[in-house]
Amino acid sequence: MLIIRSLAYQIVFYLIMAAILIVTLPFFFFLPHRAAIAVVKFWTGASMWALGVVAGTKIEVRGLEKLPKGGALIAPKHQSAFETMALFPLLSDPTFVMKRQLMLIPLFGWYTWKAGMIPVDRAGGSKALRKLAADSKAAAAAGRQVILFPEGTRRPAGAPPDYKFGIIHLYRELKVPVVPIALNAGLYWPRRSFLRYPGTIIIEVLDPIQPGLDSKTFLSTLIARIEPATDHLMAEAAASTNPPPIPAEAQTRISALAVAGTA
Repeated sequence: MLIIRSLAYQIVFYLIMAAILIVTLPFFFFLPHRAAIAVVKFWTGASMWALGVVAGTKIEVRGLEKLPKGGALIAPKHQSAFETMALFPLLSDPTFVMKRQLMLIPLFGWYTWKAGMIPVDRAGGSKALRKLAADSKAAAAAGRQVILFPEGTRRPAGAPPDYKFGIIHLYRELKVPVVPIALNAGLYWPRRSFLRYPGTIIIEVLDPIQPGLDSKTFLSTLIARIEPATDHLMAEAAASTNPPPIPAEAQTRISALAVAGTA
């Protein structure tokens, strides 16, 4: 049943994407920014709705009131492709920092460009960092929420944190609040797998980090907020009535929480 429901969701997911792209394609060049954002929000929202209906994977969002309406830097934990979609409908005017190559994908890439996503060349060195900062600063100044995954790429649930310099660079340059987000999506939507486990993915918006800290203090604060909160959410999933498979690394971190709680 798990395989059937997971495959069914994959089919529905691509059907939704194809239908939206085809229906809106005749109007593509005339779509204003807000309309393009609305299209992406509808697509991601419909995909998340289908995730619950078809695969039985529900979504719970906590701390929604902490999300800003104006310019900010959003720093989510990155465990799977789930958060690249699920976060979009929650924000008023979001823009993702994404690999430049994704914008070259026919149709899909065109819409990311139309919606004003921020491309980054990961092999571009300091020049790419300067452009990323300039583009992100312009977006934040326009009142948009810039979403940057602090670890750069998807990490397995429970893997040791591997935060990159990019989040520090943007914190220093943008001078806007950074909103950390913890989640346990990697347990229900594992990276590099088509399986979608039934249960509830929890997204927890954490207290914002205000601008003005030095780089070292900022990074340690960011990690201290995201990592323990993520561990607690993974522990909550493991203790649920229908728990997903818990990878060994995640189980180790969950066990450490239990030990710390009894110390």
